[in-house]
Amino acid sequence: MLLLPHGYEGQGPDHSSARIERFLTLCAQDNMTVAQPSTPASYFHLLRWQVHSPLTRPMIVFTPKSLLRAKVSTSLTRDFTEGYFRAVLDDRGITEQRIDPAAIQRVLLCSGKVGYDLMAERDKRERNDVAVLRMERLYPLPRQTLTDLLGRFGDAEIVWVQDEPANMGPWPFMSQHLPDVLGGPIRSVTRIQSSSPSVGSLHRHEEEQRDLLDRAFA
Repeated sequence: MLLLPHGYEGQGPDHSSARIERFLTLCAQDNMTVAQPSTPASYFHLLRWQVHSPLTRPMIVFTPKSLLRAKVSTSLTRDFTEGYFRAVLDDRGITEQRIDPAAIQRVLLCSGKVGYDLMAERDKRERNDVAVLRMERLYPLPRQTLTDLLGRFGDAEIVWVQDEPANMGPWPFMSQHLPDVLGGPIRSVTRIQSSSPSVGSLHRHEEEQRDLLDRAFA
């Protein structure tokens, strides 16, 4: 098992990227597990699954940075003592019955910290027509789970959202494989292609983040 810190908090290129795209490039024929858990319980059940699973294969885990101290990223005691690892986490608003799945017109697929950013922005804009689904496992692609969850939203638009530039992060892999799962093309919202994992200016990072959220909800 390989644990690699990964997070976009505006602290510069060395801080930001564990190069998700490079590991996903190596994935084929179920040769490894690549995951990016976003809650303590999800991380716990992921490690537990790796120990007890009859499968013997490497696991690459992209671990959070700012989420380690974020109050929004918490789990209840019963989340550890009950349940199991879920490859895709449902929208918090839907599970709390604040959002009606039938009213959803756009589904934002993502992984990691940006999921919390999207949910906070959705609540701020009072956009109850948008759902946010977090993929906790990037490979093997959770095809059946995605099909079952997305099937509730009918003809809603599916959009992939990530912190990383378009040529990095999960998008190069997802752009190739998600259309087969969804049965059609999928639009992406990312930072522009870049030769660097991130900018070196916090102010520039915040501008890019604001633009990213604006485009996700445009």
